[in-house]
Amino acid sequence: MTTTPPPTRSSFYKWRDGKPARRQRQHADEVLVAQMRDYHEEFDATIGVRRMTAEINDTAPTRVNHKRIERLMRQHQIAGVNLRKKKRTTIPDQDARVFDDLVGRDFTAEDCNQLYIGDITYLPCGKGEFMYLATVIDVCSRRLVGYSLADYMRTSLVQDAIEDAARTRGSLDGAIFHSDHGSVYTSSALQTTCRRLGIRQSMGRIGSSADNAMAESFNASLKRETLQGSGSWASPVQCRREVFRWITRYNTRRRHSGISYLSPRAFEDAASAVTVAPAA
Repeated sequence: MTTTPPPTRSSFYKWRDGKPARRQRQHADEVLVAQMRDYHEEFDATIGVRRMTAEINDTAPTRVNHKRIERLMRQHQIAGVNLRKKKRTTIPDQDARVFDDLVGRDFTAEDCNQLYIGDITYLPCGKGEFMYLATVIDVCSRRLVGYSLADYMRTSLVQDAIEDAARTRGSLDGAIFHSDHGSVYTSSALQTTCRRLGIRQSMGRIGSSADNAMAESFNASLKRETLQGSGSWASPVQCRREVFRWITRYNTRRRHSGISYLSPRAFEDAASAVTVAPAA
């Protein structure tokens, strides 16, 4: 039978003298956990390690390492949802005009109001009912600048979303709008709207969701963070309320890794401040 040797005197003194530091670290961890639970509740239990780290460091007096955040979230069972479901909403019109792909999966832009992406996603509302959300997202800032939510998937749904974006920006003249080949996007009515607003249309390849990956990612995040695996909303009224609440938070509070973990509005405000700053 093996026996464990007793600790050395130096080890005992080291352990004893380290008690205050351990208590201090434990207290600091407890404060961090309390903050993380507040953020977790604010974001409806959807926030993960990276965005949690950004939220904590936004107000922390000293920077907190992401590994420490990850350890504490794991220990205290604080985790964001991670669900994915698919439903086909892209119905191509084989006889409609096809526009060139002006994006080529390069979802970047030097400035706001230059490149937009859009898509339609379904929102289940129970008893076989669906709502449909059409989006217009600024690629540079990730901001949802226009959207339309209705119980139908017609061309007017996308037209309303683009008109909403035009009101938000003031003008979309010269901007590119990238989408898939759904029949609503290739319709003559939408082409007329785009020409009137000075928008250049762009489309990815038929059957390739990767050619509109940013819009697909937005749709997935919305449903993952609102439904959280529940399958559907109880009613269209609840769906409208929860989607509006999430969109408001998305634009004003939700941080994005692609824009230095800022919210879309914060990113645009910062970019505007740089643009109008006087020369030294």
